[in-house]
Amino acid sequence: MNQLNLFIDLIRIKKPIGYMLLFWPCAWGLTLVFNFSGDLKIYFYYLLLFFLGSVLMRSAGCIVNDVLDKNYDEKVYRTKDRPIASGKISIKIGLIYALVLCLLAFLVLINFNYFTIIIALASMPLAFTYPLMKRFTYWPQLFLGITFNYGLILGWTSISGQIEIAPIVFYIGAIFWTLAYDTIYGFQDIKDDEIIGLKSTSIKFKGTAKIFLILCYLIFLSSIFIGGIIMNFNLMYFLFLIIPMIHLFFYQINNFDSKNPSSCLKIFKSNNYLGIIIFFNILIGRLF
Repeated sequence: MNQLNLFIDLIRIKKPIGYMLLFWPCAWGLTLVFNFSGDLKIYFYYLLLFFLGSVLMRSAGCIVNDVLDKNYDEKVYRTKDRPIASGKISIKIGLIYALVLCLLAFLVLINFNYFTIIIALASMPLAFTYPLMKRFTYWPQLFLGITFNYGLILGWTSISGQIEIAPIVFYIGAIFWTLAYDTIYGFQDIKDDEIIGLKSTSIKFKGTAKIFLILCYLIFLSSIFIGGIIMNFNLMYFLFLIIPMIHLFFYQINNFDSKNPSSCLKIFKSNNYLGIIIFFNILIGRLF
């Protein structure tokens, strides 16, 4: 039971925000392309597959992140008690766990068409090298955005079998969404990160954070607006975009306090609700 509890802590399964933020772009991409006059069983089956894949890949990613960041996590107050950083789980055992999780994720992936399988596998090097970026660049959040939202493209190709302009526009917007919310998240560790020499957009824009966040969210909202035009969505879709706009600017930006770690975490977690809102927005655009 002790090993099981350590494994649960290692993959952060009790913190669903990580895999939900990975899942929502998948759900957006699938919903954008699916023909709802067809067999809905396929839609819900693929939705389930993407959810399982998100949980498995996020869990494997957490382990790889903890292995690569072991020496840094030991020096950060928030992360020093993680199983690998604290020595409760060895690097060898951690990597075995990660390999098993990746194999299970591959079993999920092979249920899709060949094109989706190929482009998903092509993204793996970026996914697992992301933790290294904070050593070399102030833009690790950008690499996270490129990786975390890749599922939007996969959701689209799982049905269409090809990449088109609409999912690319939504994907670009989602990258800026992640760039903003992970910058907010990074303010929790900014003091420790500066001491140990790590880089992030939180550090780069610590004096102008709100301006940077506003710019990111404006690009995000513009992208899903333009994407709606490309998809020829109905008027209801565009009217309901007022809801994510209110959430982003009147809740997140308005309440953002870079010097309050608990507030930053709360705002970061609220992006799960934004994922749901955009999901229903796209459903409205497709169904009405």
